[in-house]
Amino acid sequence: MTEAELIDVARESVTVMMKVAAPTLLASLAVGLVISLVQALTQIQEMTLTFVPKIVIVFVVLLVSLPFMLHALVEFTRQMMDHAIVGGG
Repeated sequence: MTEAELIDVARESVTVMMKVAAPTLLASLAVGLVISLVQALTQIQEMTLTFVPKIVIVFVVLLVSLPFMLHALVEFTRQMMDHAIVGGG
């Protein structure tokens, strides 16, 4: 495996990782931002108030985006296996 191929594999790995992680991270970020805004407006500074909505939203987003995540990971695995077979090891 040449250096260029190794860099391509690393770049593709990072891209797939970001595609898989982005939905849950963005949902958690959005919920945290909204709750922080509500806390600032109402002056309710309860630390545990953010956890329950974040957990629920992240769970829902995971359930909704799981097929997309699985497809991205399976496609990446197929590409790596094809590369390993064609590349000869």
